[in-house]
Order: sequence, then structure tokens, then C-alpha cells
Amino acid sequence: MKASPAIETSETRATGRALSLVAVVGVFGGFLFGYDTAVINGANQYLKAHFALTPLQEGMAGASAIFGCIPGAMCVGFLSDRFGRRKLLFICALLYAISGLLSAAPSTFTQFLMARFVSGLGIGASSMICPVYIAEMAPTAWRGRLGSLFQFGIVSGIFITLFINARIQNFGDEQWNTVSGWRWMLGAEVVPAVLLLGFLFPVPESPRWLWQQGHESEARAVLERLGGAAHAEVEIEAMRGTLQIESRGRVSELFQARFRRPLLIGVLLMAVSQFSGINAIMYYSTKILTTAGIGVKDSFASSAIIGLVNLVFTLVAMALVDKAGRRPLLLIGLAAQVIALGMVGWMFHAGIHGTGLLLAILAFIAAFAMALGPIPWILCSEIFPTQVRGRAMSIATFTIWSSCYVVAQTFPMLNDSAKIGPAMTFWIYAAFSLGGLLFTLWLVPETKGRSLEEIERQFH
Repeated sequence: MKASPAIETSETRATGRALSLVAVVGVFGGFLFGYDTAVINGANQYLKAHFALTPLQEGMAGASAIFGCIPGAMCVGFLSDRFGRRKLLFICALLYAISGLLSAAPSTFTQFLMARFVSGLGIGASSMICPVYIAEMAPTAWRGRLGSLFQFGIVSGIFITLFINARIQNFGDEQWNTVSGWRWMLGAEVVPAVLLLGFLFPVPESPRWLWQQGHESEARAVLERLGGAAHAEVEIEAMRGTLQIESRGRVSELFQARFRRPLLIGVLLMAVSQFSGINAIMYYSTKILTTAGIGVKDSFASSAIIGLVNLVFTLVAMALVDKAGRRPLLLIGLAAQVIALGMVGWMFHAGIHGTGLLLAILAFIAAFAMALGPIPWILCSEIFPTQVRGRAMSIATFTIWSSCYVVAQTFPMLNDSAKIGPAMTFWIYAAFSLGGLLFTLWLVPETKGRSLEEIERQFH
């Protein structure tokens, strides 16, 4: 019997509210990730003066959060498979709030490093759990766009943090910023962390995790909230079919033959996303753009140019990922990266600076933001079965943070080396991008329009 228009409208509105809450959680989770990553750029110079840091200590201040990211990413997979996605999101929000408070109030440099380590735990954990939660909550037709919201939140957090830092800097002079300004920059993170906590109370647990734990009626109720009764029935049937072939999800299962291909895809795409050099530019943009001779001397202006391009082309990815698909965007983006990075290297080699070099760098940023930025997160949240998704995503996230650390540490040495220099450095990044392009052609499947259970059966 067909439902009345009033019932259909009520169900549609309830579905819209539920999906909107999921979207907000994804954006805020990414925003906190981006904020925490970028805020140190504005605070660094004042931290250096306040604590009289040596160059080694200044580097420790910048990298301290990364040391927390790695254990945060590794531990949260097991915990989320054991206790649920939503509970771990609460812990992530609490870690961000605690870090904001502790980072704003240290009396010694050691205390500051400890506070930033707590921040890193939150970044590492949220970078794994947010994409998984969104993928397991989103209807198939919306999964790519909702998954892209996490990356959109990251780049928005990075971009908006530039303006927050600039606003706080204007509250006082150099002396005030050295004593107090950097504390407000770091402490302001508490506001979005508290907002995320508030939005987490009304959102439900992942229906696939609930089903895996045997809570069938609760899983059905969540699915009905997300897409209506018909959607719930389709998803329940799909999960019922895969449950018969799933076991309990031990870590050792990840290395069985049926999981090797998705694990290889997840690990290599995450590694390529970093070894293509994105964070060499994000962390050292001032140095690169000043070398390019475009007249951008301060870190705020140069980072704003890159941040704006990053934000705009992430929106392009969100608009296209469920229409064009994951694989075509990856192929186009990686091909554009190879060309752009090759041009950057050639211009450095030939001594061509100025606007042309800047445009080549921005072309790389645009290509990355459109493809290799958001899509590995989406794919990794899609290609693993429910019972190992959290732990598999932890391995993929561990890969991205370990690779990020390697790039951040090696870029200054490669760039300043008499034997390598900036030209060869960017050609190395182009070579990694070319490897990622060939790997995508060879092994990465299309997942657009398929349920998580259909994707799982494809790998069987």
C-alpha cells in the first residue's frame, strides 16, 4: 500500500535531518583536523620567542603533533571495532578540547610538547574514524559526497585558521603576541571541539557496526532514520548476505588472500598522497613561493593563495565524485599532478621563476585537491569489510602519517642539497605521482554506486 504524501514528506524530512547531522559531524571532524594542523604555523614565531627555542626545538614544536598522530591512528581501529564508531568520535572531540586547553596554558616547553602530543592523538584518531563512520552511515548514492565532506572540513579548517590567527595577531603588539597571542590561537580550538561534542549526542551509532555486534533491531532503526523503510530493507538484506561469510575480524585476517588487494590499494594510495609532495608545499610554502620570486614574502599571504585553491578544488571533487566516479577523478588528477610537478622541477632547473612557477605549483595543488586529497580517504572507508574496516583503516592512516613525517623531514635536506636541489626534489615527487597513476590504472576499481557489501563481494 502506497504511503500518503504527508507520510512521505515526514519520512523525507526525518531522513534529511539525520543525513544533515552525519554531514555536520564529518565537516567538524575534518575542521578540527585542519585547524590543529595549521594553527601551529601562526603560533610558531611567538612560541620561539617566548620559550627561547633553538632550531632543533622549533622543529620539535612543529612536528610534535605528528608523533601523536601515529599511535592515535594505530590504536583507534581496534577500539572502534570493539566499542563502536560513535564512542570513539566522542573521545576524539574530548582530545581536541583537552589539547586546546593544555596548549594554551603551558609554563614550560615540555608541557607544550605534551599538549601537542594529545592533539596528535586526536588528529590521528579522527583521521581514521570520521571517514569510516561517514561511509557506514551514508546511503550509496550519497557516500562519495558525504565522504568528501571530511576532506572539505580539513581544507576549510586550514584556510579559516589563517584568518583566525591573523585576527588574534591584531589584538596586540609583538610583545602581547609573544606572551599571550599564541595561547589564544591554540586555545581557540576548544570552541569547535565543544560544538562537535554537542552534535555527537543526537547522531546514532553506525548501523553496520550495530549489525556486526548482533543488534539487528537497532541497526534497522538507524537505517530507517537515514533512508526510510525501503532503504533499510535493502541494506539489511545486503548485510545479511555478507554476514554469512564474515568472521570476527582479527588483525591477522587482513593478510589473508581476499584482503590483500584492498589492503595494498589502501596503503599505496595513502603513501602516494604524501610522497607526491603535498605537505612539502603546505609546510614550506613560504620558502618555495619566495624562491619563485612572486613578491609574496609573508607566510599568511602565500599560504592563503594555496589554501584558497585547495578549498575551491575540494568543492569540485565533492561535486563530481558521485557522478564521474572515484577512478576517473584519480586518473585525471594524478596525470595532472605528473605534468604540474614535472613543470615545477623543469622551471627550477632552468632558473625560471615568477608567475609561471607559481601557476605550476597551484596547478599541482588543484589536481591534488580534486583527486588524491579526498579519494583515498573515501576508497579506504569503502573497500574493507565491516568486521575489519576499523583496523584496516588504522593501517592505512598509519601509512599516511608515517609518510607525512618522512616528507616533512626530508624536504629541507633534499631542497637544500647541492646534489639534488629543488628541481630534482619535485621530479622525485612527480615520479611518485606517475607510479600512483600506473597503480590506479592497474589495480584500483570503481566503487561509485555500489553498496559496501557489493564492494566487499567484488574483492572476494
